[in-house]
Amino acid sequence: MTMLTQHTISTPYMVGPVHCYTGSLAGELVLFDTGPPTREAQRYLAEHVDLASLKHIVITHCHVDHYGQAHWLEQNCPAALYFPYRDCLKIAGHDRRIEAMAHLLADLGFDDVYLAKLRQIFDSGVLFPPFPKKFLVAENDLPERLGIEVLSCPGHSQSDLVYVGDDWAVTGDTLLRGVFQSPLLDVDLEKGGRFKNYAAYCATVVKLAGLQGKTVLPSHRQTVKSIKGVLLFYISKFLQRAVQLSPYREEKNVMLLIDKVLKGRVLDTFQLYLKASEIVFMQDFLQQPELLRQALLEIGLFDDVTELFHSAVLG
Repeated sequence: MTMLTQHTISTPYMVGPVHCYTGSLAGELVLFDTGPPTREAQRYLAEHVDLASLKHIVITHCHVDHYGQAHWLEQNCPAALYFPYRDCLKIAGHDRRIEAMAHLLADLGFDDVYLAKLRQIFDSGVLFPPFPKKFLVAENDLPERLGIEVLSCPGHSQSDLVYVGDDWAVTGDTLLRGVFQSPLLDVDLEKGGRFKNYAAYCATVVKLAGLQGKTVLPSHRQTVKSIKGVLLFYISKFLQRAVQLSPYREEKNVMLLIDKVLKGRVLDTFQLYLKASEIVFMQDFLQQPELLRQALLEIGLFDDVTELFHSAVLG
């Protein structure tokens, strides 16, 4: 049995502290995620992880609290760095992605003033601290001897990966505590156009349910006793919101829809982006509810949400 050690690092973000994990796999020290780009996180890693012996740094997804020390670690230890494939695409095509995002949001009703503000946030370095100069693709390049299965589980973002060992699973932000955070609105840099995160999420639900029986090692909660219980909480919250949106399912101007539904209560630039992500995700569900129904039937949860499901779909 392989035991991973949980490391809790404070962050300056609303999500609170983040957990990273270390373990010896095939006799080689592995670190899962790095914490945020802060001096405190650097001190923690230097004091609690044997950086000179570290061989592999494996990232679940490139959000600031999960990969923020990757650049610093590249300079201070010999470990190989592994990023999710879709994050590698984002790094290589950052400018192209930002331009495509602007077109995507403009089509949803966001004006030039808003887009300029969002562009400033994306370019400020707050969300995207420096990336390391050298990194490998986790899905392709992790050595087989480590015994890590890599599951692509888009949900929190399009790049989310879950790393699975014999009796454990490092789940990143796929199982956040007490909140259903809709997958982020984003560009598909592999296929072009908008990333179809609703369809991807339906497949992810089935993969996550398959982890039942593993020791789950999440990023923002101590543990997960019942994966299906967590999924049921997420789906119930999502369907409750979808019921509220159902009367507006055909509205294409998402900015206008945010004003209608929330009556101007969301003013922060990045919060508006998050709310737009949620609305587009729910609109996709209302257009193709059968995808979610089939996923929930497969994992045995549909009966628990049947009434809510039909309330959302039938309006």
